[in-house]
Amino acid sequence: MNQIMRYPEVVFALTFLVLWLSARIGASLGRRLRNLDEDKRKDFSLVMAATLTLLGLIIGFSFSMASSRYEQRKAYEEAEANAIGTEYLRADLLPAPDAAKVRDLLKGYLDQRILFYETRDAGQLQQINAITAHLQNELWSAAKGPAAVQPTPVAALAVSGMNDVLNSQGYTQAAWWNRIPTGAWALMAAIAICCNLLIGYSARRAETETRMFLVLPLVVSISFFLIADIDSPRAGLIRVRPQNLLSLSQSLRG
Repeated sequence: MNQIMRYPEVVFALTFLVLWLSARIGASLGRRLRNLDEDKRKDFSLVMAATLTLLGLIIGFSFSMASSRYEQRKAYEEAEANAIGTEYLRADLLPAPDAAKVRDLLKGYLDQRILFYETRDAGQLQQINAITAHLQNELWSAAKGPAAVQPTPVAALAVSGMNDVLNSQGYTQAAWWNRIPTGAWALMAAIAICCNLLIGYSARRAETETRMFLVLPLVVSISFFLIADIDSPRAGLIRVRPQNLLSLSQSLRG
């Protein structure tokens, strides 16, 4: 199920189909089993209203989870750009040959971080991660070597900045892995199905069913689509654009 949530369009289509079928099944059961007087219908309406309210709360809570994760990814992109830019300046604290090497490596590393945000291809992402890991090792060696030869507070400041660069990438990766739990999706789906079953069961006239049963499935499907889209950092339409990294790249090459 977690794999399906990576594709918001599939979530929309599957949710709409399942919920519409649930409403039709509820209507079919209602025609066979329903024999509600006014008192029972009032109680039934109360149960249906409570179920719909619970569905709305769960959707709102899940949307809040997805939007907070989106904002977190944006914040880490900004932090990563700041860390790289700061270390590029701190490279002046190293000996001239080592400073030039660190700057060249940081430029290549910055290009890979931009590609990390922009790519949608899984194969290319593996290559990006491999190159990034290799550059991280070279960056750390380039900063650690001079500091080991001359362990001064100035050199330690450059090493500390490099540590921030490496840590920021780890924080970013963790934020991209942080998704809405599968259990939350299952709970939303179960409550949505129950709501549509109840609505179908409560329908009084068969001629209005076709139009009525499209409303709630469509609204809930759009909600699920929006949540899945925001929660899919690489496959969704709403994505974090590396604007800070791009701006840094332009300034370093300007």
